[in-house]
Amino acid sequence: MTIIAHISDTHFDGTARALDRVRRTMAYLRGCDIDVILVTGDLADHGDVKEYDQVKAELVADIPVLMLPGNHDDRAAYRKILLDSDGSEPVNQLKSAGGLLFALCDSTIPGEDEGLLAPETLTWLRTVLADAEEPVFVGLHHHPIRLNNPLLDSIRLRNPEDLAAVLRASSAARAVFCGHAHAAAAGTFAGLPLIAAPGIFSTTRLPWTTTDQLGWVNTFDREDVPGVVFHVVEDGELTSHFRSITG
Repeated sequence: MTIIAHISDTHFDGTARALDRVRRTMAYLRGCDIDVILVTGDLADHGDVKEYDQVKAELVADIPVLMLPGNHDDRAAYRKILLDSDGSEPVNQLKSAGGLLFALCDSTIPGEDEGLLAPETLTWLRTVLADAEEPVFVGLHHHPIRLNNPLLDSIRLRNPEDLAAVLRASSAARAVFCGHAHAAAAGTFAGLPLIAAPGIFSTTRLPWTTTDQLGWVNTFDREDVPGVVFHVVEDGELTSHFRSITG
């Protein structure tokens, strides 16, 4: 059995508020009997080097902590601080943890909020899946399905059909994990489970839970507590448990 703690959207922005929410989350996770922590993007809020210094210092544990970029991240700064490398090409990484493979895809478009899997990323993922001898869990920041929130869906993945074609051609892919939504959600995509993690920094309000006219100014609830999804992989089956972090 492998247990994955899935969090997202830490948005380190240099404030004590963001730092406190991450520290509460990581303290909670360090006390859990889990195998790997997955953070699906928007690690930094402005893509500044100092924000990635905080990412590097705070998103640490005695187990693997896997990360990928989101639309608020900057590829060059991300690479410099977190990967000790240079370049501005997509940050795609294959990681092994807990007997599983994680294909961490860069779905960002520099300077844009919506997402796109570039041709080189799709080719890389296709090769990873073809060569895999272990179950592969695909991670990206942008959600490839509608989450029924018009604001968020306006900045989702632009080319979900390209990703779906790659996944349907593989027998190795087991699930798709994403962030970006700042809200826990579950669905299916290309015949696979699709799980979006709740946000650490804030939670998006759902249109049908309020009479307010939601816009970008008021859609994010900054008072709601951070959350985590625990994915349990056992005998080829996936079960996901959603929890709030109130401590």
